Amino acid sequence: MKLYFYNSLSRKKEEFRPVKTAEVGLYTCGPTVYNYAHIGNLRTYIFEDILKRVLVYNGYTVKHVMNITDVGHLTGDRDMGEDKMEKGAAREGKSAWDIADFYTRAFKKDIAHLNILAPDIWVKATDTIPEQVAMIQTLEQKGFTYRTADGIYFDTSKFKGYNKLSHQDLEALQEGARVERNPEKRNPTDFALWKFSPEGSKRQMEWPSPWGVGFPGWHLECSVMSMKFLEGQLDIHCGGTDHIDVHHTNEIAQSEAATGKPFFNFWMHGAFLIIQGGKKMAKSEGNFLTLENAFLKNDINPLVYRFAAFLTHYRKPMEYSDESVEAARNGLLHLQNQVRQVADAGVDADNGVNAEFKNKFIQAVNDDLNMPRGMAVIQALLKSHISDVEKHTTMLDFDQVLGLRLDELDKAPALPEAVQKRITARIKAREAKDFAASDQLRAEIEALGYQVQDSKDGMKVHKK
Repeated sequence: MKLYFYNSLSRKKEEFRPVKTAEVGLYTCGPTVYNYAHIGNLRTYIFEDILKRVLVYNGYTVKHVMNITDVGHLTGDRDMGEDKMEKGAAREGKSAWDIADFYTRAFKKDIAHLNILAPDIWVKATDTIPEQVAMIQTLEQKGFTYRTADGIYFDTSKFKGYNKLSHQDLEALQEGARVERNPEKRNPTDFALWKFSPEGSKRQMEWPSPWGVGFPGWHLECSVMSMKFLEGQLDIHCGGTDHIDVHHTNEIAQSEAATGKPFFNFWMHGAFLIIQGGKKMAKSEGNFLTLENAFLKNDINPLVYRFAAFLTHYRKPMEYSDESVEAARNGLLHLQNQVRQVADAGVDADNGVNAEFKNKFIQAVNDDLNMPRGMAVIQALLKSHISDVEKHTTMLDFDQVLGLRLDELDKAPALPEAVQKRITARIKAREAKDFAASDQLRAEIEALGYQVQDSKDGMKVHKK
């Protein structure tokens, strides 16, 4: 079945065809490891995980590369401000190297909690300094660079179609450049390829180069890493929508200027997580929540957040609130109990997947990862009159995309009909936020000799 993705480059849905038959090269912009990832960041990684899983579900072999930014990302995306790693080191009284190592491990722990598949290749910016220097030399030889007092810059006026991804009004940017102005930059959109270490001081992360001691610009690393590890397979490049105007626009400019060839064929971007008041969640705003303080410390299964992300299309802003978390918690609980109720029937790996529902599910996820539609297909499946074996087998098949660990759920206990009816009613009451009815039904279940346990993995009912 054909796959369609929205391509930010063309601003329309296009049929996906990889460079190599049955193989896909996927590059996802990784974290800047100066602090914990917030759940807004993690929403993007969930979207990218669904993309990867859908590609695999369609029979593709995926080569997935993710960078770890441990140098070069300044607090202002247009090369103003201090290095985020140095700032993190000063904040915590540790070395920049220790900060990078600590928050890299924290990020990997977060994605494991969310059952996000790890990339095939992790690569740190500091591991590719020679390749980044070599790319700057290529750009220099081709006449795309110039020198200022603080570094080597890319001259965007020499690259035709600089704004083909962002579609920015460059004249408006010229006017807005007064806010953050570097008088030596020829154009407000020009960006640093190499920044010099300040005179009279030594940075924790700096290297010699043909231009002087310093460190690479943030945008350079992704161009170098993707071309190094995905040579000939530049299929899909992903990130958040905040990467479009600067980071990804600059990647395209420097990469295509250096090689004379198109960079990635597909550019896909996930929308922001919105909190109360309509603001995006961001570390710079001081309004961010981590997986630890929003979910784990409250005894909420992180898969609740993964489930919540399925209910809003990845290209639409997703609202976050205590109420939305509770709704997602109840929704996941309901789904888990539905699967438990059919789990006793077992699976039929050879011919147990229902072809009609699988076809509908693939149509949904292959249409630009339409997970809300896919979840509607799942509910239709579980409410249908097909056999429990088919339901269970088909759900485990779908879980290759969902990643909700449905194969790890306990089988449904053998419960009397009177108890089962009250369990179903209680699930519906909790979904409707009718907590008085929920408490009443709990009391009725316990009066029948059963214990009710509400946990992060859902509602469990056991004989007392």
